Amino acid sequence: MVKKHRNSTRRSFLKHSVALAAAPYIVPASVFGRNGNVPPSERIILGGIGIGNRGSHDLRWTLPEKDVQFVASCDPNKSRREKVKKLVDTHYGNTDCKIYASTLEFLAERTDIDAVLSTTGDRWHALAAIMAMRAGKDVYSEKPSSMTVAEGRAVVETARQYRRVYQTGTQRLSEGNFIFANELVRLGRLGKVHTVRAHIAPWDAAEMTHKWLPEQPLPPKDEMDWDLWLGPCPWRPYNAAYTRGRWRGHYDFHTSCIGEWGAHTFAQCQVAIGAGKTSAIDYKYVNNVSGDGMVTTFDNGIKMTLERGDRYWRGSCGVRYEGDEGWVATADGYSKPDVSSPALLTDFKKIVADYRARTRRPISHVRDFLDCIKSRNKTVADPEVMHYSMSTVHAANICMWLKRDLKYDPKTEHFINDPGADRFLSRAMREPWVI
Repeated sequence: MVKKHRNSTRRSFLKHSVALAAAPYIVPASVFGRNGNVPPSERIILGGIGIGNRGSHDLRWTLPEKDVQFVASCDPNKSRREKVKKLVDTHYGNTDCKIYASTLEFLAERTDIDAVLSTTGDRWHALAAIMAMRAGKDVYSEKPSSMTVAEGRAVVETARQYRRVYQTGTQRLSEGNFIFANELVRLGRLGKVHTVRAHIAPWDAAEMTHKWLPEQPLPPKDEMDWDLWLGPCPWRPYNAAYTRGRWRGHYDFHTSCIGEWGAHTFAQCQVAIGAGKTSAIDYKYVNNVSGDGMVTTFDNGIKMTLERGDRYWRGSCGVRYEGDEGWVATADGYSKPDVSSPALLTDFKKIVADYRARTRRPISHVRDFLDCIKSRNKTVADPEVMHYSMSTVHAANICMWLKRDLKYDPKTEHFINDPGADRFLSRAMREPWVI
C-alpha cells in the first residue's frame, strides 16, 4: 500500500509538472533587466535606520536609483517608521516595505539587506553604523558621524575589520562647485594656500546645556520606545520635544554649532588642503559663545578659521580658500563659485569633468556610495575622512569648553600634556548600547 501511494504521488507530480511546462509562462522583463530595469541579482537591497526629516531627503535621492530596492525601515518612533513605509510603498506601488522598532531586531532578521541608510540624531550615528557593519551591512551615515574621537576611531576600525563600505553624509564633497574649489587648490591655481575658512552654524553655542526638559508622561512603548530613542545616552525623563529636534543644543545629544555645519565644512577644507587623513594640531581659544574666529592650524602650516557669519560667502556651509595668488569661495545655492579673478572660472566645466575622469566618481554622493558597494572601493567620504575631520570638530569643541588653547596629536589621538582635555575624548555609553 505504501509503495502504491508513492507511485501515485509520483505520477500526479509528473502530470502536474508536464501541465505546467505546457502552459504559457510570462516572466516580467524586469527579471532579465530589460526596458532599463536592473535584474534582481544586481540590485542593492537597502534598509533604513532612524529616517526622519533629513533622512527623507537622503531617501528621496536614493529611491530613483534603478539598482536599489529599499525594503525595510527601523525607528523607535511609530509615526516616523510608518511615514517612511508610506513614502517607499507609494514609490514602488506596493505594500512591501517592512517596519521595525528595534535596531537589534532589524539587523538580526534582515540578513537579505546589503546596506543601510542611517540618518538618526547625532547620538546614534556611530553606534548604528558600527552595529550595521558588524551585521555585514555597508553604511551611509548622516553627519555629524561621531560624538567623540573614540567613537570615530571605532567606526574606522570596524569598517576595516569587517571590510565594509562606508560613506559619511558630507555630500558637498560630491557637488560640482565644491569639487571645483578643491581642484583649484590641488592644481595650484591659487598659488600657495595659507588660509582656509569653514562655516559653522549660526545658531546654538559651542557650550551646550546639561539641563533636562520638563518630564512628560511616557507614551505607549509601541508608539515611542523611549529607551531605544535614547540609545547610548544617559537616561533622562521623556519630553516629546526631544523627538522633534529639540535635542540640539544639549550636551548628551549634540555636537554643538561647531559640529552642526563643521562636519561638512571641516571635511571640505581638510580634503582640499591634503589633510583629509589628519586633524588640526593647534587650537586658539576665542572668548565668545560659538567659536567664531577660532584659528586652528595643521601640521602643513595652513590655518583654518571658523566663521559663523557670511562675510566670505552667501548661503549655508560655505568655505573659502586663500592663496598667495588668489582665492575661491562657495556655499550652498551658488551657480558658480566666487573667485578673486574671473580667469579662474574660464575652464570650470573642464576642471569638474577632469576630476570625474581622474577619480571615476559621479557628481552624486549617494551614487558614489552605491558604486562603491559594487566595486568595494573607498567612498569619497570614507571612514577616515569622517573621523579626522570630526576629530577637528571635537577638539575645537573641547577648546571652547575648557576656555584655553590646546595642542592635539592626530597620530596618538590625544592632547599634548593635557590630561584634562583628554577626558573629553570619549564618553560613557549606557548599557546595552555600547561599542
